[in-house]
Amino acid sequence: MNEHPLPKYKNTVSLVGSPKVGRQRIVALPGQMRSSRCGMGVKALLDVLVATVLLIALSPLLALVVLAVKLQDGGPIIYRRRVVGSQGEFDAYKFRSMQVDADGVLAQDLGLRMEFEKNYKLTADPRVTRVGAWLRKFSLDELPQLFNVLRGQMSLVGPRMISLPELEKYGEAKMLLLTVKPGLTGYWQVYGRQRVDYAERVRMDIFYIQNWSLVLDLKLLLLTPMRVLKGTGAY
Repeated sequence: MNEHPLPKYKNTVSLVGSPKVGRQRIVALPGQMRSSRCGMGVKALLDVLVATVLLIALSPLLALVVLAVKLQDGGPIIYRRRVVGSQGEFDAYKFRSMQVDADGVLAQDLGLRMEFEKNYKLTADPRVTRVGAWLRKFSLDELPQLFNVLRGQMSLVGPRMISLPELEKYGEAKMLLLTVKPGLTGYWQVYGRQRVDYAERVRMDIFYIQNWSLVLDLKLLLLTPMRVLKGTGAY
């Protein structure tokens, strides 16, 4: 049973060729985002303040992670994932959780690549290192994205960050997705994580954007540590 309380879509238009969720096809349009200039200004200010505080407070932990990743195989510490947001494409920073030649392994293994392209995630990814598995379980690999938040490319709370090829899975709703910055955490991270399929991920992203408020952001921020410590649905 899903534990996330998603009501039906609000103000959506049914169109052929748009994303299909359940038995109905829906599309969300850019004008449907619930926001205000003042509200978004406060959100941006909170992003900078909270990201700065977290980077300072978590600096000892960040140093330990850097050491662990480097000592394991001597490879790069940071992995740059090319993603898309409201400001176009950019590199999202992550602590490297896979073997150095992970992209090459995926490109050469047809079966692995076909499984990956279904949900852009592998349930049992053979490329993940021992340290990487621990980082992923508690979402520590995502912490470098606090720098993306400070650079204005991401927000603390928002839809999932996705690559350009993934954008096509949103159909015409991709225009709505590109009106906001991807988040370090969000509705999917709190209520779904890897326990839901891709269609449900799309639904959660659209729901968040259409129902955005500062109160919702604060609620998701407060729930995130509890979900992270449980390590449920992360791999």
